[in-house]
Amino acid sequence: MIQTLFTSKSKRDEIKAKKAAELERLEARMAQKYLAVFGVEYEPPTGALSSYETWWSQQYQWLRGQGYLLRPRYAPEWVPSWEGSKRNSSDCEDRQILRFWKIMDATRLSDGLYVCLKVVKKSVFPYEADIGLYFMSDKLASDPKNHCVPSFEVLSVPDEDNKQIIVMPLLLNFVKLRFDTFGEVMECLRQLFEGFLFMHNHHVAHRDCTWMNIMMDTKDLYAEPYHPVKPHMKRDYSGYASHYTRTQRPSKYYIIDFGLSRRFDASEENPLEYPIIGGDKTVPEYQKYPNTPLDPFPTDVYNLGNLIREQFLNTKTGFEFLKSLIDDMVQDDPSKRPTMGQAVERFDSILQNLSTWKLRSRVTARDEGSFGYMYHGAAHWRRRIGFIVKRVSAIPRLPQ
Repeated sequence: MIQTLFTSKSKRDEIKAKKAAELERLEARMAQKYLAVFGVEYEPPTGALSSYETWWSQQYQWLRGQGYLLRPRYAPEWVPSWEGSKRNSSDCEDRQILRFWKIMDATRLSDGLYVCLKVVKKSVFPYEADIGLYFMSDKLASDPKNHCVPSFEVLSVPDEDNKQIIVMPLLLNFVKLRFDTFGEVMECLRQLFEGFLFMHNHHVAHRDCTWMNIMMDTKDLYAEPYHPVKPHMKRDYSGYASHYTRTQRPSKYYIIDFGLSRRFDASEENPLEYPIIGGDKTVPEYQKYPNTPLDPFPTDVYNLGNLIREQFLNTKTGFEFLKSLIDDMVQDDPSKRPTMGQAVERFDSILQNLSTWKLRSRVTARDEGSFGYMYHGAAHWRRRIGFIVKRVSAIPRLPQ
């Protein structure tokens, strides 16, 4: 960004030309791979429903009868809003295409709540729905330490006995919005440690703790609802969606996706399971003992430690105070890793020893650059000064 702002016009044109050429080469490679895999040439999407979107469209009326309304794009009588006009289709709400075929958003008709619908094949993930419902039992659902995504209900798909639809709240991935302060990061991590310990204390191993499976409830963060496909836009696509910081509107974090999870009997002190490779391919036991039954709980410890290492220690500055704990959590030998309970105790001790100044300090990326440093730094201090002014103005004045 600095380069394009402060270099000459000819140099900027040269940079643009190089980027365009690189994009063209990338698209050509993608087209070649598509042809090799599918045997037909790739055609850019026109806005029509894809095959997997058609499946959702076929469920539209049934889901409405169950109390869930899909977006207009998936209505049986849908006509693209840009047809017959000069509007660019990409600027239209009903042009926004699903990113993952098994995930759909909807509105619950009873109260207007935005929800997420997830299709699960029972033959592939036989435990996912049951584990989600287990954490929604009366005893567990009200526990503030429970950070498992709520499962409102499980629907059986008509004429497709192998498919279930799990209804959950609509959430946003936890790294979609910038972390402003160290305090925001530490509160996020505190909740994650708390949530995984809660799962372990109830004898459930997650087995797929990656950044993609950590979400946040943002209904209080956004001034207006965001679009589920493009969160930077308003839900009706009338403009950009504005939001508060996590300090201004604290969020709750959730653990999702129990497809690989296992629940064990309380009497099993050292349960053994064959390794199942999840999203994190770096787990040492996947490489060393792929065919040996192992205790899956230390793998959760590794996964959480590696998530923190990749998302914060390796990409942000100033998190060295977590290095000793994370190094122990990602040891190659599972038996040498702390338990989740031990990791929580150490994390809590670290958190208690951080100063208020550190917690309120701004989080900076290692590759932020000079312009980004100035821009985000100015925005951070503008918010901080505004907060201080509000606090001071709220102090009652003494009578004259």
